[in-house]
Amino acid sequence: MEQQEASEDAVMTRIGQAVMLLHGGDREEARNRFGELWTEICEAGDALHRCTLAHYMADTQDDPGDELAWDLRALTAADGLDKSGEGPARSKDSPAVRAFYPSLHLNLAADYAKLQRPDAARLHLDRARDAADVLGEDGCGHGVRAGIDRLERRLRER
Repeated sequence: MEQQEASEDAVMTRIGQAVMLLHGGDREEARNRFGELWTEICEAGDALHRCTLAHYMADTQDDPGDELAWDLRALTAADGLDKSGEGPARSKDSPAVRAFYPSLHLNLAADYAKLQRPDAARLHLDRARDAADVLGEDGCGHGVRAGIDRLERRLRER
């Protein structure tokens, strides 16, 4: 069991390292590392790993359709967490996982807006807003709420 936990921690560490590259501006290297990790963990891998990885992999995409595909993978993985039997820390209802949903839906809304699909964008924007009550008062929570407000204004202007 300890070896499995260490292995899972290693995956999250590697995801975190690629996220640091992404936030540092090296999208291509981040995309490469995320791609390697995705190949390793596969579609049947740990749902939390898949959700986290796909969520960030979407941000490395140049094509809006590819970005949408990765964001949909992230949502599918998050939705599968409660069926995974991986314990309460990895259940869809855990606070850490519930905190993913506002950002997941905000990203999907932005993807659909880029693809000129305003109805789908508004649907996911509403879901992001509905899920936002779980967000903290930290920088991440404020950032997601601000993103929801910005996208809502953009959609109204169209």
